[in-house]
Amino acid sequence: MSLHIKFDQLLERYDSLGNILTAGPGNDMQEYAKLSKEYSDLKPIVEAIHALRFAEKEIKDLTELLADPATDKEMQALADGELQNLKHLIPKLEHEIKVLLLPKDSADERNVILEVRAGTGGEEAGLFAADLFRMYQRYAVVKGWRFELLSINETGVGGVREATASIMGKGVYARMKYESGVHRVQRVPTTETSGRIHTSAATVAVLPEPEEVDIQIEEKDLQIDVYRASGAGGQHVNTTDSAVRITHIPSGVVVCQQDERSQHKNRAKAMKILRARLYEAERSRAMAERAAQRKDQVGSGDRSERIRTYNFPQGRVSDHRINLTLYKIDQILQGEALDEIIDILIAEDQASKLAQTGELA
Repeated sequence: MSLHIKFDQLLERYDSLGNILTAGPGNDMQEYAKLSKEYSDLKPIVEAIHALRFAEKEIKDLTELLADPATDKEMQALADGELQNLKHLIPKLEHEIKVLLLPKDSADERNVILEVRAGTGGEEAGLFAADLFRMYQRYAVVKGWRFELLSINETGVGGVREATASIMGKGVYARMKYESGVHRVQRVPTTETSGRIHTSAATVAVLPEPEEVDIQIEEKDLQIDVYRASGAGGQHVNTTDSAVRITHIPSGVVVCQQDERSQHKNRAKAMKILRARLYEAERSRAMAERAAQRKDQVGSGDRSERIRTYNFPQGRVSDHRINLTLYKIDQILQGEALDEIIDILIAEDQASKLAQTGELA
């Protein structure tokens, strides 16, 4: 099927949806919501198609104008300049439409559960994990997202063993999914007297947050234990059994939550994290099956891979997936320049998918 035939079908579908939605939801609100989302998703594609067709018509009109012997030289010069601009615009519009037509990750619009854990490197790894967690908190502010702390296990020296948060907003997973993996830091620890650079690591997991209907969890599959929560160093021991540990028996996934004083709130947060982990496990299994079928591991999201290095002495951050190095470590850790990395990761991902579909010129 040619692209222009596909464009006609998309325009026809968009107009049809518009007429259906204008008539109102009727008795089936669920179907109406589904059609509304399809209409909203089609809108940017339709706008790009209209822009392309307008540019193509302008090229035709200008070409005819230039071929007309009655056109004076001044008008010909203006028309020729405009024609050249439009000829450069056409490939950009076509590429934009092809990108918009790429299959979407069904989880892209989801909120996420962010998990950051200290890796190898002792106390320095814990400090780096805390830096990363703050970076994502600041990035959420920059993007206008809501960042909610779910749990944190601190080291007592300003670091964290692990920290979990919920990030809510428009298209959170679409951008944050590229952060999953092993992050490495190279810097001189404050405790290092000889000035020797240490290398430490932390792992980041970004899990799309599922809806209730995505993951059905049977009560019989859960083992729920309650116990008394304790603060750092065993201090501030609660006098009630408010901490909750939930074990999902079929998968063996265990989630502990003790940050809230209420057992009910801790259980709700633990279930939220458990649901996200089970959903991601199912997504990863399905992705692995598809990858095996096409014998292509690109974009599999393997978290064992070292994805980025933060070198403090040189003030640089290097993303190893795209061979990108930015000398903006402070701005990146403030969340201000993180988009400069993520934007290129998205562009590379799109280029790879276009190449696989055979539509990248």
